[in-house]
Amino acid sequence: MARYTGPRVRVSRRIGFNVFENKKGDKALQDRPYPPGENGRKRMRETDYGTQLKEKQKVRYMYGVMEKQFRNYYKLASRMPGITGENLLILLESRLDNVIYRSGFASSRPQARQLVSHRHFKVNGKLVDIPSIQVKEGDKIEIKDKSQDLIIIQHSIDTGQDREQASWLNVNKNKKNIEVLSAPSRIDASQQIEEQLIVELYSK
Repeated sequence: MARYTGPRVRVSRRIGFNVFENKKGDKALQDRPYPPGENGRKRMRETDYGTQLKEKQKVRYMYGVMEKQFRNYYKLASRMPGITGENLLILLESRLDNVIYRSGFASSRPQARQLVSHRHFKVNGKLVDIPSIQVKEGDKIEIKDKSQDLIIIQHSIDTGQDREQASWLNVNKNKKNIEVLSAPSRIDASQQIEEQLIVELYSK
């Protein structure tokens, strides 16, 4: 499936949020806190639809999913018991690539997605190459033996020591493995996401 490969800073500036969670995005939003383009500095009144669409795009880019895939997640979330918006974020948080990122074995979700696609990880003893796999309570994720000393993974571990540990994951950075203790909850996703706006968008 195709992925966005264009300028990431432009996306963050257009949405007004550092969706790729990198240092360049933070600096760009600080230096130029307005959308890109010649009309970026002009103050334009945003409609309710525009606000809702921007929130959906923010979450799409954060988790690296395409439009059709995101819509399928929403349909599944709407059929689950509970609050649709929270269910949506729980499904996205449960993706394997997000778990690798949350565990500190990758410095970004795109990097985690690439590591999974290149078959560096096992889930319950089996090699996997599908980043969108939904993990569940009790799953055990580990780096395969030949990839234990991969520099990119060790660098992510060394430079991500300050990253907050996900409470629903048990991460052993010495043995390079992860155990899923429970399903994630709403508080495990970014508190800067207003999921109700996405529900309103799709409810029209």
